Amino acid sequence: MNVSINWGGDAKFVGRSGSGHSITMDGPPDHGGNDQGPRPMEMLLLGLGGCTSFDVMSILQKSRQDITECRAEIDAERADEVPSVFTKINIHFYISGTNLKAALVKRAVALSAEKYCSASIMLEKGGVEITHSFEICEN
Repeated sequence: MNVSINWGGDAKFVGRSGSGHSITMDGPPDHGGNDQGPRPMEMLLLGLGGCTSFDVMSILQKSRQDITECRAEIDAERADEVPSVFTKINIHFYISGTNLKAALVKRAVALSAEKYCSASIMLEKGGVEITHSFEICEN
C-alpha cells in the first residue's frame, strides 16, 4: 500500500492513494489554511470509521441480516500537550434494517473491534482507549 502527499500551498496538501483517488486536506485559517478540506487527524478518524464500518457490514451481510443503513458516529479526545495524540475514541453504530438480531449486531461490532479492524487495533496498541456501542433502528 502506498500514498503520496503533495503540498498545495499555505496549509493545504493533496493526498493521492495508490488506487488513484485523491483528497485535499487543509488547515483552519488560524493555522495558515483556507479550510478547503478535512484536517489530517480528521482523516485518521474517517479511515478508522470506514475500516470498522466495512467489517461490521460485511459480517452482518454474511449473517443474512436485512441491513438498510449503517452509520458510525465517532467522538474522539486528544491530549492537551504536543503531540496532541488521540487518547480516547468512541465509535457508536446506528444500524437500521428489518428484524435485526441484537446478538448478531453485537457480535459484528465485537469482531471488528477485536479481530478485523486493523486501524482500531493499531490505535489501541498505541495506547488509545477505544470503546464501541450500537443502536438498532428498525425500519
